[in-house]
Amino acid sequence: MTTRNQQLTEVFVEVADSLIEDFDVIDFLQNLSRRCVELLDVAAVGILLADENDRLHLLAASDEHTRLLELFALQHDQGPCVECYRQGRPRVHISLTDPEAAARWPQFTRSAQDTGFVATNALPLRLRGRIIGALSLFQNNPSPLAAQDLELAQALADVATIAILQQRTLAHSEAERDQLQYALNSRIVIEQVKGILAERWQMTVDEAFGIFRSYARAHSRKLSELARAITDGTQDTDAVRAFDARTP
Repeated sequence: MTTRNQQLTEVFVEVADSLIEDFDVIDFLQNLSRRCVELLDVAAVGILLADENDRLHLLAASDEHTRLLELFALQHDQGPCVECYRQGRPRVHISLTDPEAAARWPQFTRSAQDTGFVATNALPLRLRGRIIGALSLFQNNPSPLAAQDLELAQALADVATIAILQQRTLAHSEAERDQLQYALNSRIVIEQVKGILAERWQMTVDEAFGIFRSYARAHSRKLSELARAITDGTQDTDAVRAFDARTP
């Protein structure tokens, strides 16, 4: 029990680290799949995530046999893991030797048994109503997983989902910060150009900016683009000045 508690502590520390450090989602999920095998009474684990087109991809597996099995299941668009994701609910205590399972997923069950598995469970990677993938647990013994194992597996799937969505949010925020920084830098260049044009044209900054802005709009150019062209010398400011209807 002490060892199990230590392992649990290590897992949740790793999850916490993923929220604050540089995050490699594939490495994180690969480690999680191995941890699931250590903590649960299962022989192998596969973790699948959905892309923006709602297609599942195997991102991690505790061993190569599981990777091949899950890829096979996805290729034939069948298996408990696929249904778990689509329906958003667990599929547990599935005997792969059950004739009903064989009839429902013929390629999946045949390949699973060839790999040495006799039972499987699939749990959703979920946060509230959002499902982003599935956790697939394979057994090489027919005994149903204990309720506490299933609860722990779902908890691990849930915290993994939080970590993944947190990283996606951070990545999105990083892109937003980049866009914001670009906007801020552009504004600095525009301010510089306003001063340059006002001095060059011997008018107020507001008047110079009015001409500058009218020229940009008439020529379908962004203010930042036009400002940078002026600062790097590729835009003739006389042409901009001549555009002003008030020019003699």
